[in-house]
Amino acid sequence: YMPPVDLVQMFLDLAQKHGMKFFFGNYTGGYYVTGDYQREIDINKRVGEEAWARYGSHPAFYGWYLTQEVGRLMWNIIDVLVEIGQFYKELSGGKPALISPYLEGIKLVNAFSAELTGNPTRVTVEQHVKEWDEIMAAIRPVIDIVAFQDGQCDYDELPDFLHTNKELTDRHGLTCWTNCESFDRDMPIKFLPIKWEKMLLKLKAAERAGITDAITFEFSHFMSPNSCYPAAGHLYHRYLEYRAGM
Repeated sequence: YMPPVDLVQMFLDLAQKHGMKFFFGNYTGGYYVTGDYQREIDINKRVGEEAWARYGSHPAFYGWYLTQEVGRLMWNIIDVLVEIGQFYKELSGGKPALISPYLEGIKLVNAFSAELTGNPTRVTVEQHVKEWDEIMAAIRPVIDIVAFQDGQCDYDELPDFLHTNKELTDRHGLTCWTNCESFDRDMPIKFLPIKWEKMLLKLKAAERAGITDAITFEFSHFMSPNSCYPAAGHLYHRYLEYRAGM
């Protein structure tokens, strides 16, 4: 069905108005998770072609966000990222590409359960290094920015993962951002806006690791004054107060 508003055009126009860079997020069908990774690739080539034809000439169109998430070396992720990333690079004349993987940590549990921890496939920092070293070595010709999500491990483990992520991206000539989750994984209700002190703790840990840029998932639900959660607006104002006092 045709939506009443072209949201991509709206976001591009707003990005241009406010001097921001827009990364176009591609389609996640989940086919790469179930084994049909070539279908994931083929659909996203068509999505990329249409997006570039419609919006590629817009001044704010800065790059691509490949939304295929992974925490470790599995699901043919190298083939998926390399083939889609290479196609987008050639299509757009080398526009930068961003990915935002997760950490295969203790808090990566079913979002539809009340469990808070217990991921049976959690990895050590050493295993994380081994597998992501292999992934990054393969994807570095077509991926420019890696923004690991920061909420799936315990707070005492996070500094080690953040330092490791920065060292890995530096080794492979990639740019390291942090994706600071603005929702709380420590409550059985999935999900509520995170407490400001927890968010600050994570941002400070990233800063100590040498990471200078951060994005968040997900502003509109968990941090916007226009969210259905009143706590989201409070989180936004605490963040602005902190920034004003820096």
